[in-house]
Amino acid sequence: MSQAQVLPASDPKSIRFAAEIIRGGGLVAFPTETVYGLGADALNPEAVAKIFEAKQRPSFDPLIVHIANREALDLLAQVISPIDHRLMDAFWPGPLTVVLPKRENVPDIVTAGLRTIAIRMPAHPVAQALIREAGVPIAAPSANPFGYVSPTCAEHVLDGLGDRVDLILDGGPCLIGVESTIVSMVGAWPELLRPGSITLAEIQEVIGPIMSVAVSQTVVAPGQLPRHYATQTPVTILGAQGARPAVEEQERAGLLAMSAPSHLDGRFSAIEVLSPTGDLREAARNLFAALRRLDALGFDRLYAEPCDEQGLGLAIMDRLRRCASPNQFKA
Repeated sequence: MSQAQVLPASDPKSIRFAAEIIRGGGLVAFPTETVYGLGADALNPEAVAKIFEAKQRPSFDPLIVHIANREALDLLAQVISPIDHRLMDAFWPGPLTVVLPKRENVPDIVTAGLRTIAIRMPAHPVAQALIREAGVPIAAPSANPFGYVSPTCAEHVLDGLGDRVDLILDGGPCLIGVESTIVSMVGAWPELLRPGSITLAEIQEVIGPIMSVAVSQTVVAPGQLPRHYATQTPVTILGAQGARPAVEEQERAGLLAMSAPSHLDGRFSAIEVLSPTGDLREAARNLFAALRRLDALGFDRLYAEPCDEQGLGLAIMDRLRRCASPNQFKA
């Protein structure tokens, strides 16, 4: 396949063209409020197979299906309880994915053979417009090679999958920058499967107690593999905020700083500051782009400062830990 065409998402003609590609069984990368997604018709198993081929994604890792309205739920999910509706009323459209029992018409390749389906209604106007224009639910993982740092702008998609997709809709940088929160509603108790910008506390305010991040031998939702969102350069997470990393002699290293350092540190060849003021929403928005910039410099190792695991900090540290695994943590 030749290099993908990149079109401005602000042009209605681009949306119509993208929808034609989706209906025709092709692949379109498009922006959401979280990260860029790689989309195909969720009810066309041959089209969905192209997602796995393009990303080199293992078949046991299920996909999230994106919808534009609540009516589409009846096409995809079997049982939707009052508590499910409360969750959707509070957070849809938005960066929340809900895992529900699936209908038989959903291809097994979408759900990795599971009897459940992960569904999200994105808030981004481009994603909404594309789904409505295509007239089908769109299966879409992040638009990057499997396991690598997720894309938060069209340039990231072009760099990673430029010759494997039919079209990239350029909607500018993503507002949130980390993937959606995933909550499973299929067990006896709601479970948080992946933290995101919608926090555990916010969810509990709506539906009551919920089990914290599940540790499972079986992948039941995207983003649960121990190593994910990973750079080519080894990453070491510092053991505590403010700890001085033990940079090895002659080691060319970069630093991912949560906030502006109090002084310039000559041990590092480059420093990326996620938020000068330490704002977690700004840090999350900049996380993946900063990791990509550091990774491109060819250092021996990257060091990352931790943040408090409260609110959005839980999602940031989840991504950093998966990026760093299986490298050793260093105090």
